[in-house]
Amino acid sequence: MNSNKFCFISCVNDSRYAKECIYYINHLTIPKGYEVDILTISDAASMTAGYNAGMRESDAKYKIYLHQDVFIVNKSFLSDLLKVFEDESIGMAGMVGSPKLPDHAVMWYGDRVGRIYTSNVVSAGISIMGGTETLEVEAVDGLLMATQYDIPWREDLFTGWDFYDVSQSFEFRRKGYRVVVPAMADPWCIHDDGFLNLSNYYKERRKFLAEYGAKQNG
Repeated sequence: MNSNKFCFISCVNDSRYAKECIYYINHLTIPKGYEVDILTISDAASMTAGYNAGMRESDAKYKIYLHQDVFIVNKSFLSDLLKVFEDESIGMAGMVGSPKLPDHAVMWYGDRVGRIYTSNVVSAGISIMGGTETLEVEAVDGLLMATQYDIPWREDLFTGWDFYDVSQSFEFRRKGYRVVVPAMADPWCIHDDGFLNLSNYYKERRKFLAEYGAKQNG
C-alpha cells in the first residue's frame, strides 16, 4: 500500500464527461511528496464491480470513487482530504450525507448535510445542507466517496447502479470506521447529474433493506 498516493476511480460511459472530470483532477494542487493516479473503468457490469476492479488495481492508500459527471473545483481538495484522514477512525468521506438514514432508506427524503454545486433537470445552483463543521453521518451520496481503507464493495448484492453508496457506508461502519461529511466553507465539487435514471432504484432498495435491517420496508 502506497501511503503517499491518491487514486481517482470512475466508471465511465461518456467520454465527454470523463474528459472534463479528468481535466479538473489534473488541475488540483498535489501535496508535496504525493502522487496522483486516475483509473477509468469502462463497460463495468455494475458500480460495485467497477469499483472493486479499480480498488484491486490500485495500491494507493487514498482512493476517491467519483461519478464521471463530478468536477472538483476545490484546488486544495487533496490536502483538505489529508486533514480529514488524519483521524484514523474516519474511514470514508463524502460531499453530501445523511446523519440519520430514514427507515425507508431513501436518502433524499430525510435530513442531509453537505455542500455541492448542482445542475440537473430539476434545479441548478448551490445546495447547502447544515453547517460548516465536519459531521459524522450514517451514509454518504455516491457522487464522490473518498476512503483511506480498502473494504470490498458488495458486488455480490448490488448488481446495478443504485444503493452501492449507502451499502458501502454501512460496510465501513460495520468495520468500526466513521463516515463523515467534511467541513466546507464552499462546495468542493460540481455535480452535473442531468437526468436521474431511477428505473432499478427501488429493486436495489429492497436488497438494501433485507441486508441491513431497516425498521420499515414500505
